[in-house]
Amino acid sequence: MKSSIGQYITVSLFGESHGPAIGCVIDGFPSGMKVDMDFLALQMDKRRAQGSLSTARHEADQVKFISGLKDGLTCGTPICLMIENTSQHSKDYSKMRYIARPGHADYTAEIKYGGFQDARGGGHFSGRMTAPLVAAGALCLQLLKERGIVIGSHLFKMQQIQDESFDSLYPEKQIEQCNQKQFSVLNSDAEARMKECIEQARMNQDSVGAVIQTAIAGLPAGIGNPYFHSIESVLSHLIFSIGGVKGVEFGDGFDLIHQYGSSANDSFMIEQGNVVTCSNHNGGINGGISNGMPILIQTAIKPTPSIYKIQKTVDFCKMEEVELTIEGRHDPCIAHRARVVIDSVCAIGLLDLLLSRSSELDWMGK
Repeated sequence: MKSSIGQYITVSLFGESHGPAIGCVIDGFPSGMKVDMDFLALQMDKRRAQGSLSTARHEADQVKFISGLKDGLTCGTPICLMIENTSQHSKDYSKMRYIARPGHADYTAEIKYGGFQDARGGGHFSGRMTAPLVAAGALCLQLLKERGIVIGSHLFKMQQIQDESFDSLYPEKQIEQCNQKQFSVLNSDAEARMKECIEQARMNQDSVGAVIQTAIAGLPAGIGNPYFHSIESVLSHLIFSIGGVKGVEFGDGFDLIHQYGSSANDSFMIEQGNVVTCSNHNGGINGGISNGMPILIQTAIKPTPSIYKIQKTVDFCKMEEVELTIEGRHDPCIAHRARVVIDSVCAIGLLDLLLSRSSELDWMGK
């Protein structure tokens, strides 16, 4: 198993859902940044389960730094952070050891690792593993914000409900609005309807998914590369690493097929001495490289696979078809908790791309 990503800044995940702790090692993070612990706690809180809209598993998610920080400042050496697991109910999974939960990695993990994986609560495949990603992302988000780059996400679509869209040219105020919310929706009416939709799914012993829209503002032009290390390929790689993600599009994405080139192209103009585009159908990226306009991303999150309805599946040890009723604590929707994870992995990817040009950009001002 390889659970590391990045070239100039590397993040390596460790731990399992029902193990003693989870965490990550961040290698290549610049030295000299004072870590804002209040901001870190706020980001962790956005991912935390709260109320009936989330799982009943409540973890403190207190981040402990094992290395890489001294007197609250990053040292430039590998940062190791750990989050203890304190609310495991492993017995909920013991009788399902060889039962393939539909939509989960139980069967594929069994085949790949020969039965040696920790299957409790999904083990290393669990959404619990996004907690250290949020912690790592909080450090990256702080450093990016100090350079004028901000990231925010909101629930955009759920069933037949649609929120307002980010302004494709000037989303900064909306990003700030989203980052101040626990349940991030721009329109209050859409927020109420989405919460009702999630609650209804819970009452029906079912689950729902959503589309999350992300905006990145303040990224200078010239970041990224063509082909294998384009902004799209780096960010989509990271976003697809989040469990439950089934689709990622940039700018107008699949809607571009309904347009002609004359309308899909973003014409250039000069505004206050800067080169900008008149529209932003391509989401701030040309040829895999940022053009200075906001980057816009839509991410599709599937309905939570753990539902309480009876489902058909198999016992892959006895090789028998069986019916499954899932027990334990599960989210009727993970999208409202996933949006901060998307912000976090985007920050990790962008910082990696920015550090690849550190000598040209004089990144740390040295």
